[in-house]
Amino acid sequence: MPIDLEGLRTVIYPSPDLDAAKAWWSELLGKGPYFDEPFYVGYDVGGYELGLLPTADPADGAHAYWGVADVPAAVAATVAAGSTIHVEPQDVGEGIITATVRTPTGNILGLIYNPHFKAE
Repeated sequence: MPIDLEGLRTVIYPSPDLDAAKAWWSELLGKGPYFDEPFYVGYDVGGYELGLLPTADPADGAHAYWGVADVPAAVAATVAAGSTIHVEPQDVGEGIITATVRTPTGNILGLIYNPHFKAE
């Protein structure tokens, strides 16, 4: 069963040293984050999310999240196609639903439903 990817939405970088990562990205981007909590830091970059996640494993690399209308259905479709669940679908706040799966070739595929996202 194919899924309809609506376009890229977010890239999340594992950041075990969140303060150092936040300082580096803030200097590089020339602005601070719009969302800054101990569990996640988010920047608006051209209308897209650049996130820093202290609990993500750096060995997994950056996670690109593709927009979908229904995260649980998209996860089910990817599992039916041979992926395995990396992080179960979860509401991360404000109605935003995310999940990640590991593809049969070992990559991590992020899926996100964000009712607040408007492509520029």
